Amino acid sequence: MLAKVQSAAVIGVQARSVELECDVSGGLPCFDTVGLAELSVREARVRVRSAIRHAQLPFPDGRITINMAPADLRKDGTSFDLAMALAILAADGTLAQAEVQGWAAVGELSLTGALRPVHGVLAVAEHAAASGLHGILCAPDNAAEALAVPGIAVRSAPTLGELVACLGGKLTWPEPPLALPRSLGPHRLCWSDVRGHEQAKRALEVAAAGGHNAVLCGTPGTGKTMLARRLPTILPELSAAEAVEVTKIHSVAGLLPNRAGLLCDRPFRAPHHTASAAALVGGGSIPRPGEVSLAHRGVLFLDELPEFARHVIETLRQPLEDGYVTVTRARQAVRFPATALVVAALNPCPCGHHGAGDGRCQCSPVALERYRSRLSGPMLDRIDIQLRLATLPGAMLRDGDPGESSALVRARVQAARDRQLARYADLTRGAGWTNAEAPMTAVRKLSPLRPAVHDLLLRALDVHGLSPRAHDRIWRVARTLADLDAANDIGAEHVGEALQYRWFDRAAVAA
Repeated sequence: MLAKVQSAAVIGVQARSVELECDVSGGLPCFDTVGLAELSVREARVRVRSAIRHAQLPFPDGRITINMAPADLRKDGTSFDLAMALAILAADGTLAQAEVQGWAAVGELSLTGALRPVHGVLAVAEHAAASGLHGILCAPDNAAEALAVPGIAVRSAPTLGELVACLGGKLTWPEPPLALPRSLGPHRLCWSDVRGHEQAKRALEVAAAGGHNAVLCGTPGTGKTMLARRLPTILPELSAAEAVEVTKIHSVAGLLPNRAGLLCDRPFRAPHHTASAAALVGGGSIPRPGEVSLAHRGVLFLDELPEFARHVIETLRQPLEDGYVTVTRARQAVRFPATALVVAALNPCPCGHHGAGDGRCQCSPVALERYRSRLSGPMLDRIDIQLRLATLPGAMLRDGDPGESSALVRARVQAARDRQLARYADLTRGAGWTNAEAPMTAVRKLSPLRPAVHDLLLRALDVHGLSPRAHDRIWRVARTLADLDAANDIGAEHVGEALQYRWFDRAAVAA
């Protein structure tokens, strides 16, 4: 008898349909799996056989052949265990074909028949809803993330035996477990913790409002890391669509806790400077998202930027420009979203005290040039806001005004984001762009510079030798400054302030 069960394979952060066809025939007992199944999938026959028998269900004694279509799609992992078991039971007559039709089955089976969670269930649920299936069958620990997709039924049971009984109408489906709240952002931090550094706080507010990348340079202990870790607290809350994007990436990466629903906070990722290129942008024989994708819609903080290997830093060029990472392998090319707000911190020299004026820096000119060369000109040119932090006077630490809270700053950032959302609404069909994400053609069309203002920008380009890319990025920052001021047009004061957030040569890192 032949039976068919639907499942899905997760490629990158998207799922693709996989149909399992099972044929049970007479002959010597044999269990074959075909259809470009990797070793972990072929090993499933051991788990499936034991799980069916421990569930007190009949296991066929004849020849079992399972074909996984399409044959040119790589299948890997343990998520096909449940679909295999249901296909065998349907082919043997234990389940009717109608009882499994229209469901996408994903889940790992233990030898005792318990259903275990797998990665990427949110992506599978989205695909099942788009494909018109009834719903998804999964482990209870995966039910909460699958329920985040509207318009799809989610059914789960703790064991294979209970799931089969529920499909056959012998038991009622148990209620799915409640989603546990999950936050990935820094906890209990506030913008008011930072004393002084008004220019830096203003610059990071601009970065948050427009989605602009930033680099902070200063001597050790001036507050670079403190500012960066509080940046997520002034970013707007995740929208429903953004929460699904972020949760899906963490689910595929295996970082979503069991029974967790949608992530509620913007992610904050701070990889160590020894991270490899694959760890930062993604990769592996089976491509997995890297840190820049895990920080999607949040903050990627690169502390001690020059300590990263230069080729690792250079891999961020494409994400900074395009907002996604493409990982190409012999069998497939996978695209991961990577619209993260990148914030980097660095010292002015290897010892960290160059330019402090206290004579502590003993770095030679050769050491300074070697240190500066780790951050290439093309990479620096892609960073919109470049700021030097000064050391605070001692009295500021005791008597300084703590300043505004995160809630107050977030309100201004949200208002600026709302203006950008309205400006680009017709072009994005409701998806929303920040000024940093919008194509330059859209920025030029919707936010033109008056001739006198544009002349100011062009003169600055000629005087300082800035590139056309820097011209466009200064324009974008000026547009964000106007949004924070609730101004319809970009003024000379906005362009002037945007110019203050640029280093005009690489030597300015240590100036």
